[in-house]
Amino acid sequence: MTSSFSPAVRRLIFATLVNTLGNGVYAALAAMYLTRVAGLSVAQVGIGLTIAGVIGLIASTPLGVVADRLGPNRAYIGFLLLQAITMSALTQVHSFGLYVAVAGVTAIADSGQRGAKGALIAGLSEADQRVRTRAVLRVTTNIGMGVGLALAGIVLALDKPGLYVGALLANAVTYCLTAAVIKFGLPRVAGVKASDGPSALTALKDRPFLGFVVLDGVLNMHHAMAQIAIPLWIVTATDAPRWMISVLLVINAIAVVLLQMRTARGTEQLTGAARAGRRAGLLLAVACGVLAITEVTSGPVTIALLIVVAIVHVLGEMLQSAGGWGISFELAPPGAQGQYQGAYAMGHQLGDLVAPLILTTIAVSWGWPGWLLTAAFFGIAGAFIPIVVRRHPAGRAGDMSSIVRTGAE
Repeated sequence: MTSSFSPAVRRLIFATLVNTLGNGVYAALAAMYLTRVAGLSVAQVGIGLTIAGVIGLIASTPLGVVADRLGPNRAYIGFLLLQAITMSALTQVHSFGLYVAVAGVTAIADSGQRGAKGALIAGLSEADQRVRTRAVLRVTTNIGMGVGLALAGIVLALDKPGLYVGALLANAVTYCLTAAVIKFGLPRVAGVKASDGPSALTALKDRPFLGFVVLDGVLNMHHAMAQIAIPLWIVTATDAPRWMISVLLVINAIAVVLLQMRTARGTEQLTGAARAGRRAGLLLAVACGVLAITEVTSGPVTIALLIVVAIVHVLGEMLQSAGGWGISFELAPPGAQGQYQGAYAMGHQLGDLVAPLILTTIAVSWGWPGWLLTAAFFGIAGAFIPIVVRRHPAGRAGDMSSIVRTGAE
């Protein structure tokens, strides 16, 4: 899978595998560590995560400017090392105030590394290979996270405070190892002086691009849909067995590993990327419509429909990712990949912030009318992506008129 990539990209793939393996361990253990070992309440953890999410959202684009100025290698390394520090500091957290402080700095580091990594991908890859590189890195992320989640099962089974602390410190080590690979294994991508590139925060003045970011954020609610809304729906509104939650998540993970690179084909150019965004919205809307039906079905029919939901949902998820990568790379002017990647990440962060409340309040609580309303959200967001991209100067320079006018495939 990786032999056709340049040596630099292959090393970035390896670095991503190391980093996400540690992230997978932490993702599985975080809630248990914070509540059982650090002594925080569930409400305190939720409030802290919300505050951290807002901080990360605000910091995302300015930190992307930092990546443009320093160069993505140096910025990425710096943010990775900061994450190693905050992960280590988390082992000393035993109060709500300290937890919020550590979570806030972690959110800053996470936002910074997203923009820096996006700019690094743009600098290491040819223009027509950037989306493909993003796709293989997403596959790598799923593999690394999966292995990490499995390893975390050992810690959860033994359930000893010292093992939780050791797992967090091991995750901190993976950040350091990832930084070492970036430092010594990748060619340096030069930064852009302020006088030679676009002004700081150009991305936040780019209205068509921001329109795309918001619409992409709406589509990005599919993460919370898969992880929160669908499991709650299965338990509260259908007669499907609870083990179907795991089945659907496994289908999602396997599909991404097997199909993400194939799904990304054709999204290197704006026309294909915008088309993928529209298709993603349609597929996610269909998934919501099928979920609405499961409220009145029973037995094998419900199980079959839930499997259909998982397949349609993950196809929409992969198209949304690929389309977003292509659009965010193509709309960024030279010298501003960092800040545009940071601004692009804002949409995902916004979606992650609001999706749990929206989906649980509307889709799960309202029943089938709520799922149909959610379907409308997804469908409308996807339909408007080609329109806002066409309004951008880069979009007007391309041949997108037929997509916007007729929806031609």
